[in-house]
Amino acid sequence: MSKPSGTASARLRADYMRIKRDPVPYVTAEPLPSNILEWHYVVEGPEESPYAGGYYHGKLVFPMEYPFRPPSIYMLSPSGRFKTNTRLCLSISDFHPDTWNPAWSVATILTGLLSFMLEQSPTFGSIETSDYEKRHLAQQSLSFNLKNKTFTELFPETTEIIEKKLAQREKELAERAKASENGRQIDQDPTISDSSQQNMDGSQMSALTNLLVVVGFAFFAWTVSYIVSTLSEEQG
Repeated sequence: MSKPSGTASARLRADYMRIKRDPVPYVTAEPLPSNILEWHYVVEGPEESPYAGGYYHGKLVFPMEYPFRPPSIYMLSPSGRFKTNTRLCLSISDFHPDTWNPAWSVATILTGLLSFMLEQSPTFGSIETSDYEKRHLAQQSLSFNLKNKTFTELFPETTEIIEKKLAQREKELAERAKASENGRQIDQDPTISDSSQQNMDGSQMSALTNLLVVVGFAFFAWTVSYIVSTLSEEQG
């Protein structure tokens, strides 16, 4: 590992203090504790964009000559906008040292990266996907990032947020599955009710039949008694 120059170290420390004091919207960044020339960042997908709900991990690799030369920029999480683990060709990256301005800082780089991410302009390292695919990758990015040890170590607060979101998502899926199961049971209830109704109708029919038998037997007994009584009177 190359040792950074005193100028690069001092400038990157100043950039770090500046970005902590005035954070870049939707972006968090941290240098490796072991190497200040390698920074990792997390872009939170802005609302009302295809990336909403996603967390995108990437890295900046600064040259020893920083700030007089620009860094390499990589996106590590699948986003649908950039290839993963590929140097991105941006006006703020090492692809264009001729357009680089030494006055630009880490905050400038990350702001430019986010701006380009939300555009559709093609460049080396970019890809074309549908908004549907981007939204799908945004949902997958949460569990994807948790598999990266560097991510979880550098961004513990973001890791905690993601874990809570995943837990909530699992809870909602379980509730939907339960509601769906209850819905199927409700759909089956009419069949059960019909069967119960059929049993009830059968019981009622059986009781009615028994009643008719009793009434018929009583009527028959009364008729026989009447005939016997009549014949007795005639004979008398």
